[in-house]
Amino acid sequence: MAIVDPYRITNQLDDPTLDALVTRLEARGKHPRFIEMMQQYLDAMDIDAAASVIDLGCGTGVAARTIARRRGFAGRVTGIDRSPYLAATATRLARTEGSGGKVEFVSGDSHSLNLPDAAFDAVVAHTLITHVENQVEVMREIARIVKPGGKVAIFDGDYATLTFGSADPATAKATDEMIIDALITNPRAVRGMPRLLREVGLVLTASFANVVADIGKADFFAPGVQSLVKLLPKSGAMTEAEAQALVDAVMKQSDEGTYFAATNFYSFVATRPLAS
Repeated sequence: MAIVDPYRITNQLDDPTLDALVTRLEARGKHPRFIEMMQQYLDAMDIDAAASVIDLGCGTGVAARTIARRRGFAGRVTGIDRSPYLAATATRLARTEGSGGKVEFVSGDSHSLNLPDAAFDAVVAHTLITHVENQVEVMREIARIVKPGGKVAIFDGDYATLTFGSADPATAKATDEMIIDALITNPRAVRGMPRLLREVGLVLTASFANVVADIGKADFFAPGVQSLVKLLPKSGAMTEAEAQALVDAVMKQSDEGTYFAATNFYSFVATRPLAS
């Protein structure tokens, strides 16, 4: 069975796997460290001044709903995800928290958007680029749909740095590589982002680097670890029993206070130049 990143095929996943994704994305989106990183790039792109925003690969709408809740934001946000299930979940969550009047969620493919040129003041790709089949196609679409003078934000993990601690370094290395291969299509995507932004005609204006680590106890990474029970078997990396054993072993380290997990996250803010 070939290894397939489940986040890349959300439109093909069954409901139990999608429910595991929803739980993981929502838990991560509520974590103070994640909120801090999100607000960092939203402030840098002056998102409150945007009348029209698109959130590509929106998932459960974490970024879109965060933008809609900002006190100074008076515009509208459109979230697009490949999975109709996730788009519907995002719609429900927005209505529940009272931000439904400012957001709309629809299903679509970020590689080929059925949207006019220069249609949005701002475009956000929040943890999207590491999971797409063709980064260049997606970035060209982003550059096409943002208005001249408009802002673009790319936020993602440098998942080649994702690591979990283990008493045996060889085991730790093998486990890290297996998880990365199973769940991330483009684990080094952020390292090429400055070049890719320039290639599609966007100008980098700000960037942010963050290291997120859990030491001793699982915290930030805990929902992601728990989701491995569903996601690793779905990717074809291992059986559910094997995935459960892996998760149990990792969480035992947390119970014992010997846990370690870390990865780097990066944000890139860019603009589309005004026509000369």
